[in-house]
Amino acid sequence: MNSHSKPYNLEERTYQFSLSVRMFLKQHKWDPVSWSDVTQVLRSSGSVAANFVEANEGISQNDKLYRLRISKKEAKESGLWLRLIGETNTTTNIQQTELTALKQEAGELVKILAVIIRNKENS
Repeated sequence: MNSHSKPYNLEERTYQFSLSVRMFLKQHKWDPVSWSDVTQVLRSSGSVAANFVEANEGISQNDKLYRLRISKKEAKESGLWLRLIGETNTTTNIQQTELTALKQEAGELVKILAVIIRNKENS
């Protein structure tokens, strides 16, 4: 994901993150050591988007905050799994570039969600 293609709509951006993780993972054959990390990042990246959608449809302010916190937690977790995948697999420069972009996007989503949570808590 480059900065020119990042959607302003955060629901779409979290979806694109989840999709980008899946497209990255599809390009590779993983060894048994990585299977758990791959499965975990599939789940956590999808959970970022799913919980953000749930937050937007939240029944109450508390429900919205709860879902936003989960989405942030899952974005942070996605960054961890992507980091582990990068450090335990030999990849080419192009693949490493994609992985770096995914890790960066996970970090940016954590920061964005943290600001949203902070603003909602203070309002």
